[in-house]
Amino acid sequence: MREVMIVWGGWPGHEPETCARIIKEMLEEEDMKVRLESSTEAFADPAISKLSLIVPIYTQSKIEKKEVDNLSKAVEGGVGLGGYHGGMGDAFREAVDYQFMCGGQWVCHPGDPKNDYNVDYTVNITKPNDPIMKGIKDFPYRSEQYYLHVDPSIEVLATTTFSGQYAPWTKGVVMPVVWKHRHGQGRVFYSSLGHASKEFQVPEMRTILKRGLLWAAR
Repeated sequence: MREVMIVWGGWPGHEPETCARIIKEMLEEEDMKVRLESSTEAFADPAISKLSLIVPIYTQSKIEKKEVDNLSKAVEGGVGLGGYHGGMGDAFREAVDYQFMCGGQWVCHPGDPKNDYNVDYTVNITKPNDPIMKGIKDFPYRSEQYYLHVDPSIEVLATTTFSGQYAPWTKGVVMPVVWKHRHGQGRVFYSSLGHASKEFQVPEMRTILKRGLLWAAR
């Protein structure tokens, strides 16, 4: 049985514990053994090198050097890494080694602060033949629209285009939403969708994330 570790914490606005339990149930449906941890100290355990998949849900916060070094070593050795939104893409802002592993980092979400920065936008599927995106067509989405700095080597599976309404200089910018890549021998998957637990009710969001995590798991 493949074993998974979900590590949740950080900024509470992303409902990390609630979302961790949702993902736990999703992966248990696939006969995976899943455990939850609520401290970054879990990343420092040498035993994580034997896991199939690690899912960080830890917005902002800090990670100790020994923790990120051990996590990077595990992924380079073949452990999968997968996550979504700020739980993976806006974690540990000062840890560039972590960002290198993830393939990108959140920097902004232009939007109306009176509306929690939520905007209506479209997710465009760029690799419809990829197994993660199979059968999924372009779809409308309402949430924070993530502006990210990304590694040019990632394989982009879906994008969004900024309208420039809230930051005119970004008009027409095509931004990755979903990607995958390799870090050493490990598979890495990321989706910027999923600000709050209610977004797991969007079929496309949930399906993409579940398939992506399964792809990343060795």
